[in-house]
Amino acid sequence: MQDGSQIFVPDSFIALFQGRNQRLRQPLNEIAQRYELCEDLAQMLVEQAQILYHQSAPSESAILQTIYSGLQTPDAGISAEEARWVVLRLSELLEWKAPELLLPSPAEDGAA
Repeated sequence: MQDGSQIFVPDSFIALFQGRNQRLRQPLNEIAQRYELCEDLAQMLVEQAQILYHQSAPSESAILQTIYSGLQTPDAGISAEEARWVVLRLSELLEWKAPELLLPSPAEDGAA
């Protein structure tokens, strides 16, 4: 990461903040802060996902889809794109197969 920060923000996360012309829509320090939030969230969800898996024994995909749905609520404090990234990161941390996670259309996520 540039600007004196020692945080490495992966390209997959930076891509969430790039326009079609590959230019960043937010300053790097803000992206780094959002990354820290999302990475911490993914790390904290590892234990919760494991508990759900061992208690109710649904499929790994079903657990990840449920978490994804929960992260898309307005109270979650993250964007739909960030929610998708968090769940994909969570699947990496758990070494589970990543499910297909569709982003809501602008009409569905409240953007008007």
